[in-house]
Amino acid sequence: MPADDRTVTQPQAENAAPRVSIAAVVKIAVLCCSYIAVSSGLIRFNKYLMNEDRFPFSMALTSIHMFVSFSLCLVFYLLKPSAFPGMANTQGKRILVLSWFVPIGAVFAISLFASNQAYLYCSVTFLQFMKEGNVIITFLLSCAVGLQALNRVRAVVILWIIAGSTMAVSGELHFVLIGFTFQLVSQLAECSKAVMGEFVLSGGGLKLDPLSYTMFAAPTCLVVLVVGTAITWDPRIPAALHAWQWYILPNAVLAFALNVLVAATIKEVSAVGFILTGVCKDIFLVLFSWMFFAEKVTVEQLLGFSVALVGVFFWSYLKVAPESGAVRFAERLLGMPATPQQPTENTPLVKEKV
Repeated sequence: MPADDRTVTQPQAENAAPRVSIAAVVKIAVLCCSYIAVSSGLIRFNKYLMNEDRFPFSMALTSIHMFVSFSLCLVFYLLKPSAFPGMANTQGKRILVLSWFVPIGAVFAISLFASNQAYLYCSVTFLQFMKEGNVIITFLLSCAVGLQALNRVRAVVILWIIAGSTMAVSGELHFVLIGFTFQLVSQLAECSKAVMGEFVLSGGGLKLDPLSYTMFAAPTCLVVLVVGTAITWDPRIPAALHAWQWYILPNAVLAFALNVLVAATIKEVSAVGFILTGVCKDIFLVLFSWMFFAEKVTVEQLLGFSVALVGVFFWSYLKVAPESGAVRFAERLLGMPATPQQPTENTPLVKEKV
């Protein structure tokens, strides 16, 4: 082959877009569907337990979740250490790595406690309406750490989703401020955990697998929750735990499965992709709660939810097909200059100085 031919075909081979195998697509689809199913089941299970007549102690319940998660991780690690390949990357520095998980464990604990506490005041459908804002919160946090880049189109879509979410939340018939506040705190903590988790799972030189990630995250979260349980201790807890133990134990095992699935999903589809998967879960939960648990949904809420969902799906389309005609038209409409390369998840917010 002539030298000229080689110099032409080599760059083309290097620049060709990587082919996505069907097996990889199926793996991600199964993972996301599993996350949706387990997460939805745990939310309804927690809502059932978090009742004044059952086990209305959110701090104690989440402490049990983390204790069971950490215990199961230890048992699996002793039985099959090969299932924790990321642990090899932490040899000789596990105390240091554990210290990196302190902020993750702290926000994780806050997220779990506030989320369960919100079930005492608000319906599942209302809380799912609020969670549409997770896409925006996660994106802005990702921008702050350089995992995402902001432009005019994305800014407009952000306002679009905020408008729809606000309409859905404001249409609540039985609005309870304290429940709203707990849920907002939970979402801020959850999104912070997702962004920090993406960095630890895919970057930072560790590249931990989901089980290894849970092994480090669970004890740091558990410490925070145990302290919180001691501070908020209620003398009714032992009796309620004894009465509902056969419900709480499978609930905690389900929480462990969800923790592993969350880490696996973030690793496969990124923090923002994980939040978008959560949107599909929100749709499923809203419909399920409305059909089978008779939770009321107003026309204004449905309209706002629909507006937010369309915005979220257009957001995902921006990420999947940044060179499409629709995206290019939106960029021209907003006066954005034509650029040869669109910002991606790894495009830093601020360019490094040479």
